Amino acid sequence: MGATTLITVAPTGAESSKTDVPALPVTLDELVQTAKECEEAGAAVIHVHIRDDDARPTLDLGRLRDTVRALREATGLIVQLSTGGAVTDPYEDRLRVLEAGPDACSLTCGTVNFGDEVFMNPWPFMVELYRRTQELEIVPEFELFDLGQVAALHRLLDKHGAPYGGHVHCDLVMGVPGGMPGDARSLVAAVEALPEGATWSATGVGRTTLPVMFAALSAGGHLRVGMEDTITFAKGRPVTGNAELVERAATLSGLAQRPPMTPAEARAFLGVKATDG
Repeated sequence: MGATTLITVAPTGAESSKTDVPALPVTLDELVQTAKECEEAGAAVIHVHIRDDDARPTLDLGRLRDTVRALREATGLIVQLSTGGAVTDPYEDRLRVLEAGPDACSLTCGTVNFGDEVFMNPWPFMVELYRRTQELEIVPEFELFDLGQVAALHRLLDKHGAPYGGHVHCDLVMGVPGGMPGDARSLVAAVEALPEGATWSATGVGRTTLPVMFAALSAGGHLRVGMEDTITFAKGRPVTGNAELVERAATLSGLAQRPPMTPAEARAFLGVKATDG
């Protein structure tokens, strides 16, 4: 909680195509430029999906390592790699993401219908991913798409102990077709079910972006925004870039008298390991 707000930016995702969304950052240069702009606007964490030369989602380990290195050189942001990838990615590739050496990673606590697709996160995969984060000293962010996944988080912590860094931080992903709705009532129910001492951010997908942002700030939570989650800034008005979504989140955080955390404050808050340089 505290007097500041952790703002995470998720700039790319695996769902939108560059053809349909020209402002989407898909090359390494575009991603680094976006990261700089978003750090300036108030973000402290960047949640990273990458694309190949044809702008298709990829989990290529060499590209992931290059991306982590480039973001570290250009910004002070905490680099959080997605272990979700695209819904079609095999489990082995998703586990291998951690070998790219990020500060943090996402860890989704269950399988969820994702629009017309299924985002698979069976229990044995969750456990293996979690144990690898502990061994490699990578901070997991527990992604929760519904209340059943909060129960799975409790089970994971009960059976396998605290995460690296000792602090449980979750992201409530709301408004996905197949997951929990993006409204205040669902947010409060999810927050009340979280493990004692856990902190949380909330993500409102699509048109739920603003309701979830307001609800999260009013309930003492933190924020994730970005073009992975919404490509419309207002009705009929496409997002021009990720920085404007971060700027809006930072402005609302300031109005709530909880201004954005700096990356250094976020490292201490999340228990992220210090990086060289």
